[in-house]
Amino acid sequence: MKPGIHPDYHKVLYVDTATGDEWISRSTLTSKEKREVDGEEMPVIKLEISSHSHPFWTGKMRELDADGKIDRFRRRYGSSK
Repeated sequence: MKPGIHPDYHKVLYVDTATGDEWISRSTLTSKEKREVDGEEMPVIKLEISSHSHPFWTGKMRELDADGKIDRFRRRYGSSK
């Protein structure tokens, strides 16, 4: 590998703001906010949604139909038995 052309790959603390879950991983991302974890200072990356809070991964999927469009579709194109 050529020296000096690759981005800095370092430890990062990810925080899911929806659930408050935190985990350490490695990334090229950085931020101004830093936190010390196990004696090592690392940047904090805040996520709005992750696998800890996404409805698909948590099993809390729901069908959102505020305007009744799904019912209207089923009445219009549903089977006429």
